[in-house]
Amino acid sequence: MKLKVGDKVRVMVGKDKGKEGKITHTFKLENKVVVEGINMVKKHVKPRSGNETGGIVDMEAKIDASNVMLIDPKTNKVTRKVVKQTKKAEKPVKKTEKQKKSKKEEA
Repeated sequence: MKLKVGDKVRVMVGKDKGKEGKITHTFKLENKVVVEGINMVKKHVKPRSGNETGGIVDMEAKIDASNVMLIDPKTNKVTRKVVKQTKKAEKPVKKTEKQKKSKKEEA
């Protein structure tokens, strides 16, 4: 998932289609994000401690990351984020005992 906390996104699908907001949480394993002011649900909260009151609370729910698109800060239009790798890091290859023996036999 290429979206990160703090990115400004626009909702492309669903009941909040066309709305914009910033990402507050990301759930990479579930491929979901929480966007401030988007996908508001009502949660029934039970009072826990002496000073906390119960009731119905509005909160943001998760939305699938495929339903939002990143907004380019320069042009203020939706765009796709491209991550380019400049150079691949080569890992050193460990030689096994068979490879070591075959090199000795060749010499």
